[in-house]
Amino acid sequence: MNKKAYLLLIVPLIVFSALFNPIAAQNLPGKRDSLQSAILNEKRIIQVVLPEKYKPGSTDKYDVLYVLDGDWNTRTMTDIQHFIEAENYMPPTIIVGVLNIDRDRDFTPTHVKDNKTSGGAAKFLGFLKDELIPYINKNYPSSGDNTIFGHSLGGLFVTYALLNEPQAFKSYIAADPSYWWDKNYLNKIATDKLPGLANMNKTLYISGREGQPYQGMGIVAMDTIFKNHAPTDLSWKDVAYPDETHGSVRLKSIYDGLKFCYDGYNVKKVAFHPMNGIVLKNKPIKIWYFDDPSKIRYTTDGSEPTLSSPKMKSLIFFSGPGKVTAKTFTNGNRYNKTTTGDFKEGPFAAPVPTAKNFKPGGLHYNYYEGDWNKLPDFKSLKPVKSGVTDSSFNFSKLPRKTNFALLFEGLVEIKEDGYYVFGLSSDDGSKLYLSNQLIIDHDGLHSNEDIKSYVVPLQKGFYPIRLEYFQKDGGADLRLIYVTPSMMTPEPISIPSALQYSRK
Repeated sequence: MNKKAYLLLIVPLIVFSALFNPIAAQNLPGKRDSLQSAILNEKRIIQVVLPEKYKPGSTDKYDVLYVLDGDWNTRTMTDIQHFIEAENYMPPTIIVGVLNIDRDRDFTPTHVKDNKTSGGAAKFLGFLKDELIPYINKNYPSSGDNTIFGHSLGGLFVTYALLNEPQAFKSYIAADPSYWWDKNYLNKIATDKLPGLANMNKTLYISGREGQPYQGMGIVAMDTIFKNHAPTDLSWKDVAYPDETHGSVRLKSIYDGLKFCYDGYNVKKVAFHPMNGIVLKNKPIKIWYFDDPSKIRYTTDGSEPTLSSPKMKSLIFFSGPGKVTAKTFTNGNRYNKTTTGDFKEGPFAAPVPTAKNFKPGGLHYNYYEGDWNKLPDFKSLKPVKSGVTDSSFNFSKLPRKTNFALLFEGLVEIKEDGYYVFGLSSDDGSKLYLSNQLIIDHDGLHSNEDIKSYVVPLQKGFYPIRLEYFQKDGGADLRLIYVTPSMMTPEPISIPSALQYSRK
């Protein structure tokens, strides 16, 4: 199929979309709004969909997603965005559907003789940047972080906006963009414009259809230009979907495009283990990373990682003292996260020689009742119940499910010399002391998703141990685990009850 014939197939779809416009616009979610544009000399209609969790009077701010061809794309965008948000891949977002008056005029960067109104993209971009965005920022709870989505000629415009006014939006999604417009005009200017996007940390997602359509839309040629001229900090990706039409490709483009632009949103932190600790001179420790390390760089000298720093690995051998810093590098650097572990040099406290007056089989515990938002001062409290954490001990058997606290004390027996990694997770707050030294502080109101860890060099013998815990509401959970020197894999276990001692 020659290019001329291919373009003729595009025209009926554009005409059909224009005819469909009035019907679709009558059944859109959200609120209808409008503003008078001095730049376009006309009244523009928009459809604004606020986040489902938004409450009038709230001080919360939200990113804004501007949707071109809002007449028929607003509902689809809203449904997909709500699904992605529910799966925790992106935050609650304001959706602004920009309804059409003359899409051929607004979305095209040049005038062509067979389209009388074409060539108004510069004015339409001025309307978005200087009128619509300020209007949304003034009248709605906008964070000022903007994304724009466009399909077909709208995708052409989205890329035009990136090249000419990159500061207007943080992220750009171009679905099956019409790069063929005016003999691939946009491809010609992209070569000169792309280097100017350096140090802006923008994000661009381009989609198309496999086979001839990918070539015919001009995406293949644009891909080559981006590979040769895009700055390294421009996060961009193009995808060719199989078995899709020019219209159906929007669904996957929206879903994958939003996930790409909000890459890293669902990652709460970079967690390597151990996270802190004490190291011996000239005796390295093992540091494990259990998630996908592909977008993480790390340093061991306390400096901030960059893209030129070493890539994170599943296992690192670290000779301290020093700081280990790991950082994620997400698309557009929007949700980069950094974690630093501090490892100090020196011996740990010596063990006590014997467990005289102690018996194995579990730690002694005191149970308290009260309403706290952080760990209480146990010295000022009177226990409601006491016992030993033997095989019969279980949270389900405690008098309360909420608003209680526990204090565990005793000795832990260490069977071999070497590094021990202790891990602690809890819902809500907890602290772990070893030889009267606080080694893990996990206090406060939180869930049990995070595990905090600490490495210490221990010798054979017995060590005083103290574990504090409180539960306010929700599900109670407390886990104390460790990794011993002889364990071949970093799979922590609970400290065996036979190695736990309580006072006789």
